[in-house]
Amino acid sequence: MSDDLEHRGSGRRNDDGSVTAEAAIVLPLVAAFALVLVWMIAVGIAQVRVVDAARDAARALARGDDEAVALHVADRTAPDHSTVSSSRTGDTVTVTVSSHQDAPGWLLVPLPDLTLDATATVELEEPSDAP
Repeated sequence: MSDDLEHRGSGRRNDDGSVTAEAAIVLPLVAAFALVLVWMIAVGIAQVRVVDAARDAARALARGDDEAVALHVADRTAPDHSTVSSSRTGDTVTVTVSSHQDAPGWLLVPLPDLTLDATATVELEEPSDAP
């Protein structure tokens, strides 16, 4: 009987299982956040590739390379399914690279599709007279 009185008077609650319940609520949120973060990193990498492709193609055209060669350079660097366009205005060449990034279908939260664009403008190089 004295044990019952001591246990009641101590004011302790039975918290068994509360950590499990909290983890069951938090872990799916952490997992979803991690998946969104992975997708955002992939989008960041794709943006860097789009910028590099535009810059590489513009540099090739400014050197005097054939347009087909410059577009091949851009296609090699850019993400899959990218579009590349170029134009010359006076003594500059401009290359624009666009890439459409679909939102991942495996996320529970619907995210919008993204279009990544980059433009590079470079002055044409003068041909050197050296043999």
